[in-house]
Amino acid sequence: MLDIKRALDSAKVPERTETRSLFTPWGDAVLRAGDAAQILPEHPRPTMIRERYTMLNGMWDYAIVPSGRARAGALNIDEALEVVATAEPPRTWQGRIRVPFSPETALSGVERRLQPDELLWYRVAAPVPALGEHERLILHFEAVDWVCAVHVNGHLAATHAGGYLPIDIDITPYLAWGAGGHMSITVCVYDPSDAGVQPRGKQRLAPGGIWYTAQSGIWQSVWCEVVPKTYLAALALEGDAQGNLTIDAEARTDTELAIDVALNLDVEVIAQDGTLAAHVLLPFERRAALPAAPSTEGFGTVTQATGTRRRLRATIALDAPHLWSSEDPYRYRVDVALTAPGSGADADRVRSYTAFRTVEVARDEAGVPRVHLNGKPILLRGVLDQGYWAESLMTAPSDEALVNDIVAMKRAGFTMMRKHLKIESARWYYHCDRLGMLVWQDAVSGGGAYSLWHTSRKPTVFKATWGRYRDDIPHHRVALAADDTRYQLEWTATCADMVRHLKGHPSIIAWSLFNEAYGQFDARAAAELVHTIDPTRPIDAVSGWYDQRCGDFLSHHNYFRPLTADRDRARLAGYVRERGYRAFMLSEFGGWAQPIAEHRFSTATYGYGDFPSLDAWRDAVHGSLDQAEALWERDLAGFVYTQVSDVEDESNGILTFDRRINKLEDD
Repeated sequence: MLDIKRALDSAKVPERTETRSLFTPWGDAVLRAGDAAQILPEHPRPTMIRERYTMLNGMWDYAIVPSGRARAGALNIDEALEVVATAEPPRTWQGRIRVPFSPETALSGVERRLQPDELLWYRVAAPVPALGEHERLILHFEAVDWVCAVHVNGHLAATHAGGYLPIDIDITPYLAWGAGGHMSITVCVYDPSDAGVQPRGKQRLAPGGIWYTAQSGIWQSVWCEVVPKTYLAALALEGDAQGNLTIDAEARTDTELAIDVALNLDVEVIAQDGTLAAHVLLPFERRAALPAAPSTEGFGTVTQATGTRRRLRATIALDAPHLWSSEDPYRYRVDVALTAPGSGADADRVRSYTAFRTVEVARDEAGVPRVHLNGKPILLRGVLDQGYWAESLMTAPSDEALVNDIVAMKRAGFTMMRKHLKIESARWYYHCDRLGMLVWQDAVSGGGAYSLWHTSRKPTVFKATWGRYRDDIPHHRVALAADDTRYQLEWTATCADMVRHLKGHPSIIAWSLFNEAYGQFDARAAAELVHTIDPTRPIDAVSGWYDQRCGDFLSHHNYFRPLTADRDRARLAGYVRERGYRAFMLSEFGGWAQPIAEHRFSTATYGYGDFPSLDAWRDAVHGSLDQAEALWERDLAGFVYTQVSDVEDESNGILTFDRRINKLEDD
């Protein structure tokens, strides 16, 4: 039965009358260190480490200027790419910004919100590493929100659209040769936030309730690295419980290396005790040459030096591998070397890691659909993770801050974190890999302005609508804010690239595609696409409501009814049709609110429940978790409690927004 009072209370989003500036301990440390602070100095991609790299995080020049497009509403993606590519740099710069923190954040030193009719500019002079005759310099932006143009020494090096995935640019042609010296890097950014339709997650220009402050521009690390002229551009390693290691690699070469020249990948798999577990030499297929410029990576166009791409997909076998699990997150070191015998090219040496484990939805001995890890049924004890920080929004203030959240949730008894509507920095997944935290990974939501009736009020009151609203009908797409064709293309490309980008992390055990109807469209087609790219993980096609009878889960959100494990009676479609069953997932519940004085961001407290004391709140949280866990006996596969931390108005976290109080532990 619906708890009408709590449902009605949740519909009344309180207005902010006052906000408080909060800082985590790690953000405090950055401010104390000032301009000399080392900002996120760790290698940004632990699955592809080379020795010669330089971090470019730190103080850059910035300016915010009018876009020059006098029009109502946001620019579409084609218009935005043209604007950033042709815009002239500002004549004067307004100050200094701490990269990679967005200008809207306190840690950036700017605290200025970018508007849909403005452009954000960055400029820095960076040292050029010494390059040999046959070496290249690759400039990396781990994420820039949303459309950007990158200039190097006055030359347009790349344009890109997509706010959550890395940008890799070969900038060698734009460098001035000679010993030492510097290069000038200039970046122009356009980001309309929710005035546009692009994937943006929880960001809003007018935040409140469950929606958070919008941010723009560079929000993950910037760095460069020296590579040989023939180098590995991508590497994904996936091991299963039977000892099969799948290697998916992409090599990029210059124009001098013809298609008939052999390329090999020398692979060493090394156990934690130093034992060599496998050593193989794998050839790239010579017929797999492709144009150097990517077609869908990050959705935008990326200008690259001319050349070719070569692909390798192979599987090798290990005998009796040590399996990875939450309790024993065992990883193997993997050293690879890309060689081109007889070409005169130096080997490209990369250090990575892998793990062996299998995850699937299958029936247990009693015939109940469960999530199985390494062939054994497990209950997923999950917690919702928005990945927001008081002083820096989507950018963690330090690597230690990322670890803090994972460790705190493990200590609270959770075995899984659902990364919600956000693609996190690669180091967060690395820490989950090494610490044994399972990850339920969401795609990033987008689309037009959401209808409260269709995304919240109707499904809250009328549960019968959850399986009776198709998302492939034109007027339904309008109702779900998903009718814009450019949005559909960008969401699809971003989702596909997310899977390719992250699939080498053993901690990720499921992909979640659409959440609570935010910009939902064609979920069946999306599930089929993701299954084709990655058939090794289950898919939660629709989380919350408006199930489309596809994917590996019937996935419900339940904040206002007694907790139950519903039976899936849907006539299934897609790749699960022949199997004929899905597991039931309680993919959000709880959300009990408990603001803590001096640690709350806003006077507008949002969440569920009204508790007279912290002890009463703790009783409610533990009681809800116990109820959810008891549903294992009624065929529940797993649950996701809301949530890791308070976020702005939301005070329903286990940790406070400033991460200084653990409400379940601290008195």
